[in-house]
Amino acid sequence: MAKRSAPEVNAGSMADIAFLLLIFFLVTTTIEIDSGLNRKLPPIEETEPPIIKKRNIFQVTVNRYNQLLLESNGNEGREIKLKDLRKEAVAFLDNGGGTGEDACKRCKGKRNPSSSDNFDKAIISLQNDRFTSYETYIAVQNEIIAAYNELRNREFVIDYPNLNMSYVEAEKKYNDARTTREEKAFLKDKLEAIKLLIPQKFSEAEPRKSN
Repeated sequence: MAKRSAPEVNAGSMADIAFLLLIFFLVTTTIEIDSGLNRKLPPIEETEPPIIKKRNIFQVTVNRYNQLLLESNGNEGREIKLKDLRKEAVAFLDNGGGTGEDACKRCKGKRNPSSSDNFDKAIISLQNDRFTSYETYIAVQNEIIAAYNELRNREFVIDYPNLNMSYVEAEKKYNDARTTREEKAFLKDKLEAIKLLIPQKFSEAEPRKSN
């Protein structure tokens, strides 16, 4: 009896099928992107750092239990809630307690002499614990940046009321790839003027290790 031969499988198109599947998965798969912070590091300065008065420093410390401690106006550290951080930061930045050359004409705060002199002198400092959670770290950073943007929005609307947009909206439009060169050039000087008026002086100390 003749031996039956096994049927052959035509594998000629398998490579094409595999290639099409690869293309399909590349097109349909979404890649998760870790959230982060967009920061531009300041240039290295050769000169000696200026002397900073304690009243011009808004010190925020986050401990290992994700609790926020605030030291400002010469007071000892007190615990605050995350939801109150932005309000506290705005009050500090907008205080305008300076006199003479340090006077702040556009500040609308309480002008407490024991708090910040003006927008340019005010510094927000943040220090985290090594065990601070990443979620709290990001949330604190966002609230501090939001405080700067709140004041920049106010001054931008005052200086450029006819634009019918805030500083944040103008910056978003400037960074939009669909914005024309003419529009970018129109917005650039205005954005830079507000940044110069309210500079983002936000320092971050190396995380400390608690006992």
